[in-house]
Amino acid sequence: MLLHGAGSDSWYWHLAAPLLRERGHGVVTPDLPCDDDAAGIPDYAAAVIDAVGDRTGVILVAQSMAAFTVPFVCERVTVDLVVLVAAMAPLAGESPGEWWDDTGQAEAKRALAEREDRPDTDDPVAMFLHDVPADVAAESANHVRMQSATPFRAPLPMPPWPAVPTRFLLCRHDRFFPADFQRRVVQERLGITPDEMDGGHLPALSRPLELVERLEGYRAAEAR
Repeated sequence: MLLHGAGSDSWYWHLAAPLLRERGHGVVTPDLPCDDDAAGIPDYAAAVIDAVGDRTGVILVAQSMAAFTVPFVCERVTVDLVVLVAAMAPLAGESPGEWWDDTGQAEAKRALAEREDRPDTDDPVAMFLHDVPADVAAESANHVRMQSATPFRAPLPMPPWPAVPTRFLLCRHDRFFPADFQRRVVQERLGITPDEMDGGHLPALSRPLELVERLEGYRAAEAR
């Protein structure tokens, strides 16, 4: 189960999903209701649960904001492994809107921009597409969806992180969630040391083969 992040759709996985299928895996890439102002995180989770259906042996891969759906999905579905990719790491009792100030994300993003001598900007091309091939970046414009603020405003405390084996993969050149920030936040909140790969915030677009090889490695290690 491959879950895309905010303001996007399942196209995000269009390069990685075929590579996983070539390796013999069933791959499901549900579209989350990110542009629906009536939808909160439980609705995002419901879309995932519906997509899982009666499948077993589920590996849940959550990109960025999709991490907030994971505890709700795991309450309803048996999940063998969770892999968080360039993701938000939530705390029990925390809403998505609180996460930003609670973690100090804005300060970390600004500090990285200063160290790299570039503007601290929210421009999506500079922030998310700086290492994505030009043809893929151009196509991505057709898959941008207006992210509703509802999940961030809704006072919905998170359940505790589920008792499911969890791996975290950060991206060393992520301008949105800088690597040093992620190392701290993941250790503090999930109690695990994140793994690392090169690339920016969208590795399924910039480095799909390397990402798939990481996912395969996690699956194989968990199966032993």
